[in-house]
Parts: sequence; C-alpha cells; structure tokens
Amino acid sequence: MPLVLLEADGPIRTITLNAPDRLNALDMPLLDELRDAIAAVAADPDAQALVVTGEGKAFCSGANVDSLFGDTSRPTEQLREHLMHVYGSFLGLRGLTIPTIAAVQGAAVGAGLNIALCCDVIIAGPLAGFGPTFSKIGLHPGGGCTWMLTQRIGSANTAAALYAGDIIEAERALRLGIAQELVEDPKGRARELAERYTSRNADLMGDIKRSVQIAATGDLNESLDFESWAQAESLASEEFAAFSARFRR
Repeated sequence: MPLVLLEADGPIRTITLNAPDRLNALDMPLLDELRDAIAAVAADPDAQALVVTGEGKAFCSGANVDSLFGDTSRPTEQLREHLMHVYGSFLGLRGLTIPTIAAVQGAAVGAGLNIALCCDVIIAGPLAGFGPTFSKIGLHPGGGCTWMLTQRIGSANTAAALYAGDIIEAERALRLGIAQELVEDPKGRARELAERYTSRNADLMGDIKRSVQIAATGDLNESLDFESWAQAESLASEEFAAFSARFRR
C-alpha cells in the first residue's frame, strides 16, 4: 500500500499521507514517497493548485522517532546531514510555484506541523491540533519550524509556543494566524479553494505567490520592483481586458 497518495483531478493535485494506522507518523519510506510526490507536482505543467492532507484521524503525528533519526550516537555533523535530508523531503512544498493548501483535520505535530506550515494556506477542522512540541521531548525545533512559525505569527508568539511545547487547538491557531480558516470539513473547504484558485489565470496566481514571498522577506523597494513588472504583464491578460471592456459599453 502506498504511504503517500498523489491524485490528479483536472488542474488540482492532492497529496495524502496514507499511514492512518500510525497517525501518519513519518519514517524514511514515507518521506521518500512524499519527496517523489512533491517532485511530480513540480514537474507537472498541468498542476495549478495542490491540497495536502492526511488519511484518517490525524494530519501527521510527527516523526516515528524509533526509525526516522537512526543512530543518535553518531557525530553531530553526520546527524546534521541526515536531518537536512529529512527536511528536504517536505520543504520542496515551499518551492512549488502554485498555490498550496493544507487541510488539517486532526493532529499536526512536530514535523507534521512543518508539513502544514510549508503550505500557503492552512484550513483547520474542529479537531485540528498544531503541535510545536519539540521542547517537551528535549529536541530543538527543526525542518524550518522556527522560521515558518515566525513568518505566520511573529517572533514573540513563536517563542512562547516553542518554549511551552503545547498543542495549539484549532480556535487558538485561528486567532494566532497559524490557520486561515476553521471549518467543519477542512478537506472539502480546501477543495473549494483549490477550485477557486484554478479558475483564475495560472500565471497571475504564480506571480501573486512570488510577490507574497518577496514581501515576507524583502523591503518595500523589492516588492515594488516585482509588482510593477507583474502588474504590467497582467494588464495585457484576457481576463483584465474583459473586465475593462465592461466600462467602455
């Protein structure tokens, strides 16, 4: 049975972590399949939006610590190289040029939280729980968790969350800005959003994604430089021409 499912429906792609019997806990075989699925989406010219979710009760319960880290007595440099390989299994989500949506119906803990944070938009269900629990098990955050959380909720909220190591329940995650919506059916809502996104000009949506990325890390001049080119190109789009024609009747 595949540990990761990749499904195509028109321009929408869905990646599903498919080990529900262990709450989609991550080991290297699952992460290798996840890496391949992400690469397949990246290479697919017809893909215009991606939904990422988990099968069963959990989104992803984090690392299977008995198998994922291997021999922890190895030298630090060897462990670091191994960890960077692990991180690369899911960080490819951040490199996708199409809109990405995480549908989180249950626990998203540790590295599972990281997978959700890699997505542009997070839709939470009532039973969702977001767990930056690293400190509780004596582990430093990894996989970009510190950076991605800070991007979403700021440095003070990130520090508080990482120091405490508690599960952040869905309503609080929404208030903090980890999740963008809280709904009864996160998978259904993620699908609705994907359909909306793919109904729009694909080049425009890709440029908007890039513009947000620049704005998150750059200054105003960098944003203006990219926006001016992207907006100038979009003025020639069929969609904008049709919109403008309504005012010339």
